[in-house]
Amino acid sequence: MDFNKYPRHNYKPIERLPYAVRMRNRIIVFAVFMGICALLGTCIFGGNEPEKIENDTEIVTENTDGDIEGSRTDAPRTETGEQQTQGEIPTGLFPKADSEDIANMQSAIAASVAPTEMPPEVETIDSTHIKAQADVFLAEKIDNLLRRFRPEHAIILMVDPNSNEIIAWGERRDNHVQEKPDYFIKNTFPAASLAKTITIAAAMESNRYSLTSQIPMIGASHTLYRNQLRVRDGFKGPFIEMQDAYAKSANPPLALIGMNVGADRLKSAAKKLGYNMNFPAGLPGRSTYAPPDTGYGLAEASCGFTEATTLTPLLAAAQVRAILTKQPLEIPWAKNLDGYAPKSRIALDVGKFTENTYYGLREAMVRSVTNGTARKNISTKHMARKNFNALTIGGKTGSLDGHDPYGRYEWFMGFAQSKENPSKAVVLVIMQVHDLQGMRSQPATQVAAKLFNYWAHQNLPKQGK
Repeated sequence: MDFNKYPRHNYKPIERLPYAVRMRNRIIVFAVFMGICALLGTCIFGGNEPEKIENDTEIVTENTDGDIEGSRTDAPRTETGEQQTQGEIPTGLFPKADSEDIANMQSAIAASVAPTEMPPEVETIDSTHIKAQADVFLAEKIDNLLRRFRPEHAIILMVDPNSNEIIAWGERRDNHVQEKPDYFIKNTFPAASLAKTITIAAAMESNRYSLTSQIPMIGASHTLYRNQLRVRDGFKGPFIEMQDAYAKSANPPLALIGMNVGADRLKSAAKKLGYNMNFPAGLPGRSTYAPPDTGYGLAEASCGFTEATTLTPLLAAAQVRAILTKQPLEIPWAKNLDGYAPKSRIALDVGKFTENTYYGLREAMVRSVTNGTARKNISTKHMARKNFNALTIGGKTGSLDGHDPYGRYEWFMGFAQSKENPSKAVVLVIMQVHDLQGMRSQPATQVAAKLFNYWAHQNLPKQGK
């Protein structure tokens, strides 16, 4: 393209304004913008008459003559000569707020962020029932744990296996720690997996099973379906030892054992553990165990997968004590628990197991702590290592939904025994009921670990002595 054909025009470059002029113009624009924003804000938010401050406004009352008391005539005047009413906030583009306005605003903001709540009701502690117990220190520890963990319903019972005397207890229901152990004798609590103790006792009494007998393990351990009870010829699936099935609370293997030994042997073992008995003065109430002769109902009863099998906490303690001492069943007693426990020792004519069965039951309960469902919490996680190593601890856990009271039932029954001096031992039973829709309390095994640890601290010899 030939640029010579067109005339040239003299274009001059645009000269920039000096820096000072440019800065002045920016400041002017910014000031105008802020003024417009303030004017718009005044138009939008300044139309309503501000409320008068309650503290600055005097209370106006009428006397009998019709005059108004408390009126003021010395109120300050504005520049226009109009009288300004006391307490009236001046309006304008930037109204001035006094210190009380700021304080009131801060209070309102604080109230909206953290609304005032009524402080929680402080529960009054009545220590009368604590001081009346055989071991006041253990009773106070139980009371503290119930108030700290706040289970929906709970009963804790500790027994000296040598004398079979109740040494400490605690109960919580209706959102309060109770002064009487009503749950000792209540017989509506489902026994859950604690009924597995009957099954392995009957199995060992039949001489068909030992602790190491291999049982087919079909499906999940916490369920009980009919197909889990069908063992085909030449079964090549997994097996589990009977002691591990008890320790890990596996339902299908225990159901198979119960169906094999039969209902008669189960009922005989249950009788020696105090089921289906009417005790003197109804202390405790009658615990029920009534398996059908055959079918799925027999399997349910064998593994405790039914609400029909019930157990009282007092009887659970008696069962643990009988297993630990290898003696016939005897209900724990107390001197000052009229209507809740016998006043003295009462021998019960229920017979006893063989020495081999007692040994097997004890070892199976120990297995629950070393390799089973109680292993996680009954450990050095919640116990001093020296106390844990000095004790032989055994137990059985269980859980099942129930309806009287309604909720998720959680059991632990067990014992702790000194390895150095086996005559020093304690029996412990914990039963908790958790709200199915609410937050659960601490596991019963965790509470058991704390109580065993405290008992050991009191009763085992200190190091170096």
